[in-house]
Amino acid sequence: MEEERKEVKLMGRNMSKMPCFRETFLYSVSSGLAAGFLHFMLTSRIQRSANLAVATYGCVTLGYWFYCRYNYSVQKFNIGQLEAAMQKQALYEGTEMEKQIKRDA
Repeated sequence: MEEERKEVKLMGRNMSKMPCFRETFLYSVSSGLAAGFLHFMLTSRIQRSANLAVATYGCVTLGYWFYCRYNYSVQKFNIGQLEAAMQKQALYEGTEMEKQIKRDA
């Protein structure tokens, strides 16, 4: 039997279906923990290590979120252009326009 998964919503949006959400938080949590732990092992300063972990988490979250969303937007734009070109190709296939396009290219 399938178990029902609870949906986590933020401002009415299902967070598990947001592009880049999962990857961003996996990278940011793991890098924050790693940076804090490594700093603690090298310096034995608890408060400073915790501050570094939180700062690293915040910086990686913002940095990777913008990077991932930019790449997502570029891919979505390129897919849209490819779909439009494929529709034109299907429309022009077997017509004089196709011959003219091939001749000009």
